[in-house]
Amino acid sequence: MAQEYYYGQMNREEQEAYRNMFSGFSEIAPEISVRRLENRQLSDVFFRLRLDHPEIFYVESFQYRFTEDSQYVRMKPAYMFEKKKIKEHQKALEGRISRLIRQVQEKTKEESEQFIHDFICENVSYDKLKKQYSHEIIGPLQQGVGVCEGIAKTVKILCDRLNIECVIAVSEAAPDKGVKYRHAWNLVKQGKSWYHLDATFDNSLGRYGAPRFDYFNLGDREIFRDHQKLLYPVPACPDSDHFYYREQRLSLTKEEDVKKRLKAVLRKKQPYFVFHWRGGRLNRELVRFFYEEACQAAGEKGKFAALSVNVPQSVIEISIRDRQAEQEIQEEEANEGELTEK
Repeated sequence: MAQEYYYGQMNREEQEAYRNMFSGFSEIAPEISVRRLENRQLSDVFFRLRLDHPEIFYVESFQYRFTEDSQYVRMKPAYMFEKKKIKEHQKALEGRISRLIRQVQEKTKEESEQFIHDFICENVSYDKLKKQYSHEIIGPLQQGVGVCEGIAKTVKILCDRLNIECVIAVSEAAPDKGVKYRHAWNLVKQGKSWYHLDATFDNSLGRYGAPRFDYFNLGDREIFRDHQKLLYPVPACPDSDHFYYREQRLSLTKEEDVKKRLKAVLRKKQPYFVFHWRGGRLNRELVRFFYEEACQAAGEKGKFAALSVNVPQSVIEISIRDRQAEQEIQEEEANEGELTEK
């Protein structure tokens, strides 16, 4: 059952409008009687309802009309497909979701969260054309493409089905910082604490092929190093101790530990090594040191090394390869789906 977080943040009149809309959308009604609110309020309720209920993937927008003395408006939804086609997509999506859920029914909530994250990173490509269906679950689940909104909605609907409390967070655009669009990601509750999970950003990383978890169970302090301020309030995430790399003992604080891990990676003939640096500020000199250590360790095995770094989250990916890389050290920026070279 979907967690209606945003419904709980609304006043009584907005909640009534929310329920009217949800009932009409669920019936794929051509027209719906909805509590009369200001235009901006109606749009806001419409937007937040679809964050709570990703299964309402087929409603693009709406128009409405009213008389001056009426307490209600007649809302006319704009559906993405004809009614018959919507029902076909609903059936196909339900089958897809059920097959995915069956794979983790016996898993813990922590294991299920990682399964959802890995499903996105392994099966969904970022839709640079930003087609309308990529903003909804139909993009990632049926087409294998999505933008941040569609990916966040897919994470939520899978969490909902697994009884994992989940909220979609939306941040403001910041044109002055080069952030042209709003961004969406998730908050997931594990135990008594909430954590940030940004599958879109992790999906944009991994220059050398390593699975990435730079945005898996972050606290507020860490996520807002490279995420903008929120459009709507969400639960606080004060805990940083269950960040993925810390849980996996890949959050290192000593240079000597990095050297030891590198040698172990080479002994096992693994193609990459990803770790989180927690031993102070990650500056250029330290990154150069890690690169030189990687080159030395790789050279002893007749190999070469390349390095990429996610500076805001202090995560480094070292690739062990047979040939010299064209660019030895690269700064990797998590974003809306494109790798950025600097």
